[in-house]
Amino acid sequence: MLDPVDPAVLDPVALDAADPLAAVVDRFEPGDDLVAYLDGNSLGRPLRATVDALPEFVRTQWAGRLIRGWDEGWLSQGERLGDRIGAACLGAASGQTVVADSTTVLIFKLLRAAIAARRDRDGIRDELVIVADEFPTDRFIVERLASDHGLTVRWVDAPHDGGITPALAAEAVSERTIAALFSGVAYRSAWLADIAAVTGVVQSQGALAVWDCSHAVGSVPLSLDHWGVDYAVGCSYKYLNGGPGAPAWAYVAARHQGALRNPIPGWLGAAEPFSMTSGFEPAPGIRRLVSGTPPIVGMVPIADMVTEIEAAGIEAVRAKSVALTEYAIALVDALIPDAVVASPRDAARRGGHITVDHPKARRAVDRLWVEGVIPDFRHPSGVRIGLSPLSTSFAEVERGVRALAAALA
Repeated sequence: MLDPVDPAVLDPVALDAADPLAAVVDRFEPGDDLVAYLDGNSLGRPLRATVDALPEFVRTQWAGRLIRGWDEGWLSQGERLGDRIGAACLGAASGQTVVADSTTVLIFKLLRAAIAARRDRDGIRDELVIVADEFPTDRFIVERLASDHGLTVRWVDAPHDGGITPALAAEAVSERTIAALFSGVAYRSAWLADIAAVTGVVQSQGALAVWDCSHAVGSVPLSLDHWGVDYAVGCSYKYLNGGPGAPAWAYVAARHQGALRNPIPGWLGAAEPFSMTSGFEPAPGIRRLVSGTPPIVGMVPIADMVTEIEAAGIEAVRAKSVALTEYAIALVDALIPDAVVASPRDAARRGGHITVDHPKARRAVDRLWVEGVIPDFRHPSGVRIGLSPLSTSFAEVERGVRALAAALA
């Protein structure tokens, strides 16, 4: 772990030269007017391979195969790509992960399925648990489901620079809990939860543990099977570089699939989708979570990025992620002494970004965007610096933090 020192001692040229993944940076489109891109945890850069793969798909698959493409593999593409994400990023055996819908829709599906699974079985359960400062979508869905089904939301107050812990979970979860929805990596602070321990706390009360891994997948090694996670979901346009509006993925542990009740029963989640018979009979396995037509074009960029993660290995990706965030923190400490690092300084508890609090944050971010330096602002006073490991160099981090220091000054 790097100590706060003069950033001149931390030579970005030397750090890039020693980086075993440095060559991968050049496999991404750089952008015409960018000085430093510090928002890879909001929208990842496109791979150069994707720039070629998308028109190739249009020519050879869409135009070339047309309707025949469904029979030749498109129908099962969400499951096949889900298996690859599961193996490369999630620590999930095959048959438990599928790419479909958006993150919002999948969170709704999984929580609604959790309500059906636990409330129908045990009438005393009437609470959903979530962190009070959780990402808005997650909170909105929990509140709406609670309102629609006569449930209570139990809010967990987590530290500004932290997130869910086993102790906080133990205070909130009880025999009345249906499910708890937590983030593997907190969207603002980058707090990396002890997913295994928190899951154990939730399940000890007979509740289901649902994890939003949007800020974890592709940057932090996950072991969902080993940790005993029930359900998980995540987007694919951050560290999986699927592009704006890319479809999300969902994980349902095999032990739950037989009883999973999809609240949006679409034809492709049916056992025999082309029989066109009356009545819904769910498909076996993870496919029962599917509703509508698989987002085939949207999966092309994700597949390209999963190939890069497979080649690098998620542990190597994580090692560079830690090095980048350590370097960014050292630069902030040296160059912006009046800022507060509102993220864990312990790398073991930190995901792939950091948030820097400063009273001039909003004005600084507005200025930086004009200058081609792209972090993002998080209310009320946070500058979030997202460092996607495979597409970010140490030199880019140094340029970005120096520009941030000048803007705040």
